[in-house]
Amino acid sequence: MKLTRRIFLMASGLSAGSLMVGCAGMSAAPLHSALIPRKAKPSSPAMGEWVASTCQGCTQWCAIQIFVQGGRATRVRGNPLSKTNHGYVCPRGHLIPQQMYDPDRIKVPMKRTNPLKGRGIDPKFVPISWDEALNTVADKMIALRTAGETHKLMYMRGRYSPTSTELLYGTLPKIFGTGNYFSHSAICAEAEKMGPGLTQGFFGYRDYDLANTNCLVAWGCDPLASNRMVPNTMNRFPDIVKRGTVIAVDPRLSNIAAKAHEWLPISPGTDGALAGAIAHVLLTEGLWSREFVGDFKDGKNLFVAGKSVDEAAFTEKETHGLVKWWNLELKDRTPAWGEKESLIPAAQIVRVARAMGRAAPKVTVWMGPGAAMQPRGTYSSMAVHALNGLLGSIDAEGGVWQSGSVPIAKFPKLDKYVDEQAKAASKGKKLDGRGAKDMPAMMGAKPGSGVVTNNVANGMLKDPGAVKVFISSWSNFAFSATGTQRWEKALAAVPFFVHMVPNASEMTMFADIVLPSTFNSAEGWSIVTNMGNGHAYASIQQGAVKRLWDVKQEETEVMWLLAEKLKARGFANLFDYYAKEFKDPETGKAPTTALEFSEIAAKMTSAPLWMAKEPLKGDAPISGWADFKKKGMFSGPKYTLKKGWGGKFNTPTKKFEFYSESLKKGLLEHAKKYETSVDDILTVSGYMARGEVAFVPHYETVKRHGSMVDFPLTFIDYKSRLNREGRSQNVPWYQEFKKVDPGDVSWGDVVKMNPLDGAKLGLKNGDNVTITSITGTISCQLKLWEGVRPGTVAKCFGQGHWAYGRVAAKDFAKAMPRGGNNNEILVDDYDRLSGATARNGGFTGVRIQKA
Repeated sequence: MKLTRRIFLMASGLSAGSLMVGCAGMSAAPLHSALIPRKAKPSSPAMGEWVASTCQGCTQWCAIQIFVQGGRATRVRGNPLSKTNHGYVCPRGHLIPQQMYDPDRIKVPMKRTNPLKGRGIDPKFVPISWDEALNTVADKMIALRTAGETHKLMYMRGRYSPTSTELLYGTLPKIFGTGNYFSHSAICAEAEKMGPGLTQGFFGYRDYDLANTNCLVAWGCDPLASNRMVPNTMNRFPDIVKRGTVIAVDPRLSNIAAKAHEWLPISPGTDGALAGAIAHVLLTEGLWSREFVGDFKDGKNLFVAGKSVDEAAFTEKETHGLVKWWNLELKDRTPAWGEKESLIPAAQIVRVARAMGRAAPKVTVWMGPGAAMQPRGTYSSMAVHALNGLLGSIDAEGGVWQSGSVPIAKFPKLDKYVDEQAKAASKGKKLDGRGAKDMPAMMGAKPGSGVVTNNVANGMLKDPGAVKVFISSWSNFAFSATGTQRWEKALAAVPFFVHMVPNASEMTMFADIVLPSTFNSAEGWSIVTNMGNGHAYASIQQGAVKRLWDVKQEETEVMWLLAEKLKARGFANLFDYYAKEFKDPETGKAPTTALEFSEIAAKMTSAPLWMAKEPLKGDAPISGWADFKKKGMFSGPKYTLKKGWGGKFNTPTKKFEFYSESLKKGLLEHAKKYETSVDDILTVSGYMARGEVAFVPHYETVKRHGSMVDFPLTFIDYKSRLNREGRSQNVPWYQEFKKVDPGDVSWGDVVKMNPLDGAKLGLKNGDNVTITSITGTISCQLKLWEGVRPGTVAKCFGQGHWAYGRVAAKDFAKAMPRGGNNNEILVDDYDRLSGATARNGGFTGVRIQKA
């Protein structure tokens, strides 16, 4: 019998009627009681297997295992072999199955049929085949080569694999021929690298000896929720609280602040002042590390408030320029002065400094983006990190460490596949403005070496013809970058845009071709490297589950297929590099398909771990590729203490530099390029320092957009422990459990305001409000909460999606957001010495009104 809609409805009605009659006819007492004791029946373990992979919900990149049943992921745990996460994952890891099986994921390639672009404009996407999609992309790229305009191809990456990214980010621009390729890095946390970089020569993320520290100072971060190593911190934190002191420096009552012995609700942007005042106390009270820093020749402490010291009177050991730093900056930075600037009571500054001094060298000053991602963040980053130097915790037990590494193979050199056209096109000026007079971008202490991600939009707007073909992967700059309105305008003007992502984000709405990416924690191949808890490690990502949709890994599979298309059109260089230079380490076989290429690339980079030519230090030997896939990871030996001691720091003086010769050299080089002075460079770049103080950690006054009259409140942006880098908002669990973040609510978006400010403004808890800055206006609900200091308001980043899916957006079809996106009111500004985007430090003033 044919099942018509009418028959179906009739049958449904009869079933419902029977159910109601049945319920009505039941006795009042239930047939079965949940309270009746039952004898447990034997049962077998769940049928399935744990498959090793890697989470990329944050930049810790934890080694994990996914429980797979019938080809589907059902739950996640940390890899039991991991020395970093101890076999556990934070809440982000548990969101993996929901994110991977999100029904709103892009399932097939799509093309735009509506030429109009803009927020709220329906792209009118239609499904197409991979052949049609990549043929279209290849045609556009070949047109650029034919016209001699390969430099007008731009590639930008969002989340990536640290190894296979070299097959896209590190290969496509060089072989095809463009200098316009940019990482998302500078909107993430780059400025915090400047502190350790310009003092000890380590431009990277630090590791922390939480197992042995006696004083943990969480400065501008919440390591129980975000900023890497969350599982390790959660594991070690109870013991730190019991044996030592936990100090939280944050204007907001974060997770760690709520559990700390001391909470310092600092006035946003005054981190350099607080750090200077703490350093002043450490020196005047003789609490610095003699073993690391040195001492006065006669043993008498000459650090007295307001008085200069003769440099010859002090003998330094592992450091350089301590007395210069004191004379130029610290001698007048008393606790009373610190209180005036930071609004932290002088007595608390002294108390905290003494606690740090007593615990030294087992002190961990854990600096995060809150202290560094500011318009003048390089100097606050230096000031905060310099405390580790004073306390002797650099590379010490219980202190702050550099990152280690495990042996990973590099991909073959590609030089012979780079033709003359590509070489010439790669030398052009970059759109991000790095190296400009007012944008030194000195990552690595070399001018012009740092990426300025968010400035790319400005470059596109200034020169509309600079980009004709734009390719981007795992990115959403139209949501995740401050001043998002600029990105919307820039994207609307791009002639041809290709987006490779799992979900249709705000940025996707401007795309001409959409290519569905794998969810790489369970569907793609790669090798991920990182460190934590004193161990460097490599962890596998592999196709743990059966792919439900027609998706492909963007860095390997898509690149192979695109290279085939380019070869068919006469440009074989890219394909020949992939096909001729890549060989399976076990069999010597070259790849013949995209999937083979993806797995072979993973095997090549990890081969030194499972085909080791000599015994490796660290974990037990791995016996072959199959064993590596099963175990999923390899950890190296425990970190070597005092790595930089004894004149081995990577600085011009080979010492920890309180007076940064690295910064001085870089600024002089940049000034020479523009035939000007260092003072002029700092002036046009927006810094306050002049003269010698420019080369020491110091306090730069807060740069604020918006007058106190028109915008009386200071806005604080922070991240949720449920944020999988801004990609989890379409997951129901994210919305349901949002209340785990202090002060937040489920299924909503709130701005937190101190009740004192609420009373002054006549606002009540639950009011619908607008938040306005000089950049724009967003809407959300108000929550009166004592967890933010008066004069500030705090709002979690993540809500405000007008795309991404039916859960993230209030109404996806109508482009109606659920709450407000912080980046629509945060001003487009930079820490120009690093190139990092400012998103913290009180630089955005706002006013809040009842809607």
